[in-house]
Amino acid sequence: MNLQELALKIDQHQQTGVEMDKITIENSRLTVEDAYKIQELAVDEAIERGDSLVGWKMGLTSLAKQKSVGVDEAIYGRLTKSMELSEPVLHMKGLIHPRVEPELAFVLNKDLSGPDVTVRDVWAATECIFPALEVIDSRYKNFSFTLVDVVADNASSTKFYLGNQAFSPYHTSWEKMKVSMYRNGEKLQSGLGSDVLEHPVKSVVELVKMLSNSGHSLKAGMVVLAGGITEAVNIYAGDRIEIYFDDLAEVKLEVKE
Repeated sequence: MNLQELALKIDQHQQTGVEMDKITIENSRLTVEDAYKIQELAVDEAIERGDSLVGWKMGLTSLAKQKSVGVDEAIYGRLTKSMELSEPVLHMKGLIHPRVEPELAFVLNKDLSGPDVTVRDVWAATECIFPALEVIDSRYKNFSFTLVDVVADNASSTKFYLGNQAFSPYHTSWEKMKVSMYRNGEKLQSGLGSDVLEHPVKSVVELVKMLSNSGHSLKAGMVVLAGGITEAVNIYAGDRIEIYFDDLAEVKLEVKE
């Protein structure tokens, strides 16, 4: 099966919310480079239907998580307009086994590109930072996959929501920010900004460098989700999620059928 056929298959399952077998079961020779091409081709299908690319997300940004899956670098995925929630309400229709995680979203006012990008470059190109959340939902059965599988499935990208308040990138020490996540009033996860590659800004630097390897770059106006600050939490219809970003902001999510 060629890469375009695999992309069409994944795109179909992303649209229908029907789980599938890992693509590596029958295509064991696929490389990570192949997987990123499949990801790009699948998102191109969405764009041809009228969607648009609005940003990028980073995954596996926890060093502990990288070690647990046997990789030494983060992965990235694409964000499209249809993925963004305009209100903090998530409908379960079309989802398989969704999970939610807290994020920091960088919004850019300048382009960023090339293998030599620095932390200083990223700060100079950051318009603001939003406390945010991401809903991930692997299309694979049992949320089980290899690195190649998850990259091809757009790094499990599904939905994201930016909180109502944006902050100056210089407002606080983002790596020291404490984050707590509650489901139905019960505290389930907590973490620090430093859990994202030691500092969330380093995640954006890493993304730019990774994109440069395939001829891509970040454009002004794009959103970048820097990576999950805590482990992801399973969500079900009727759940209420509350995420506290220190004393800065609270981001909520209501989950409906």
